[in-house]
Parts: sequence; C-alpha cells; structure tokens
Amino acid sequence: MNIILVSGKLARARTLTLTLPHLMLGGAATLLALLILAFGLQYSLLRYAGFNSPLLTTVVLNAQQEQNEKTENYLRDSLNAMASKLGAMQAQMLRLDTLGERLARTAGFKPQEFMFDQQPGRGGAVSTLPTYDLSLGDLSRQVDLLTQQMDDRTEKLGILDSLMIFDSAKKKLLPSISPVEGGLFSSNFGWRIDPFNGTRAFHEGMDFIAKIGTPARAAAGGVVIASEFHPQYGNMIEVDHGNGLITRYAHLSKRDVKVGDVVLSRGRIGAVGNTGQSTGPHLHFEVRQNGTPLNPVRFLRLAS
Repeated sequence: MNIILVSGKLARARTLTLTLPHLMLGGAATLLALLILAFGLQYSLLRYAGFNSPLLTTVVLNAQQEQNEKTENYLRDSLNAMASKLGAMQAQMLRLDTLGERLARTAGFKPQEFMFDQQPGRGGAVSTLPTYDLSLGDLSRQVDLLTQQMDDRTEKLGILDSLMIFDSAKKKLLPSISPVEGGLFSSNFGWRIDPFNGTRAFHEGMDFIAKIGTPARAAAGGVVIASEFHPQYGNMIEVDHGNGLITRYAHLSKRDVKVGDVVLSRGRIGAVGNTGQSTGPHLHFEVRQNGTPLNPVRFLRLAS
C-alpha cells in the first residue's frame, strides 16, 4: 500500500509504502488501545459509580445468595448424614450394653457392678497445650472411626458370648449335681474290702446312704440309654451326656424314665432302693468316660 503526501510546505510530494508487517503492527496497536480504553471505562465505573448501580448490585447479591444456598445445602446434608450415623451408633450401643450385661451374668458378675446404663466417669487437670475447634470434616472422620471401632468390638464380644454360652452348656452336661440331696456316701471310689466276699476289690462308683423312696436325680442333662434290671446293680438307669460321658444309677427301688427320654439336670429319674447286690438302702452312682470309670468326686466338686 502506497500513501502519497502532498503539502505546500514540502518542495515535492512524498510517498509512504506500508507493507504487511506495518499493517499487522498497526492493527495490534489499535486493539491494545481499545482494550486499555475498555478497562479504563470499567475501572471508572467501579471506582466512581460504586455499588449504587442496580444491575451490578443485583448480580453481586445473586452470586452471594447462590453461594450461601450451596453452603447451607452442604451443611444440611452433612448434618443429616451425621444424624443417621449417630442413630445407628445409639442402636449399636444398646446392643453392646445388652451383650455386656449377658456376658457379666454368664461370667458370674452382677450387671450393676459395671453400670452399663451410666456414662463412665472421666476427669483431669486442664491441659496447658493449645486447643482447637473440630471442623466438620474432622468430626465426620471421628464419627466414622468410632463406628468402625464399635463394629469391631461388637463382633469380638459376639464371638466371646458364643464361646461362653458353649462353655456354659458343656458344664451343664457335666455330672456335677449330687444324685441324692443331702445324702451321705458310705463308700468312696477306689480300692476297698468287698462287703460280700471280704477280698480287696475296686469300687467303680460312690454309694449314697438314703431311705428307700428318696428321689434319685440326674447329675446333669442328657438322654436315657438304659433303664433295666441288672443282676448285680438291681434297677439301673444310665444317662448319656455326650462326648462318651455317661452316669449310672443303681439299686433303685423305682425307675421313672425309659430309654430315649431326655432328662434335665436335677430331674427325678427314680427312687433310692435296695435291689440287686446290696447290703442296705443306698444309691450306687458311677461316672464313665468311654467305658472307663472315673471318680465322681472330681465332677461333684464342680458344683461348689
């Protein structure tokens, strides 16, 4: 592009030649000038007009209101989530209290000794270290951690409860109850002089002295596997307690149970008598493990 300049002050006309770089540089300068003008006008508007402009005020207030609504919604959702977790924790705590009371009773403690329904006492001197307020995120993380810990404790206490119940059931199947209430035993387990032939013989049970007709009771719960008359034992009853453990009751005057009956601990199974090979009214009581006679005293001591 050629530009010819003509002036009376000039001796002759001048010609200016504008190339493409000159045009691009001029366009960039014009654009920069327009941007500077626009920023200047905006600054002047904000500097001198302030927030008195209704349009600008409306835009700013709408932005603030939108941000406030987002914040309120976030806080509301967070509080609702924490309230739900708190409700679940309260229900979990109730289950833990119930489980703790049951474990205390199973272990032989009184539930009131642990005061499950009361908040544990805590105290201490005021710390000299600086304190700080928990943020919503910190509080939420603490609640999540506590929930995980409560779930873990509940699972472990549940396993312990099952083991203690199983152990208690096993003990109830051990013949630890005296088969005759208040009965005195006249002959212990072990070697003795046989009352019939005067020789040294092994006595495989205990003899309880009692009047004829005195109730004979099951030393533990179990199933009757024998109810019959034996030439030596007379009227005899055997009760299976599981794991190869049985009890035998002999010389009875009466048998009140039959084979297949389920008997409970302390349940009446017959009456003391003097049948079979016997020198007088008494109850012969045996404990056998897989056919081997055991000392009944070892089991009867468990009751005390």
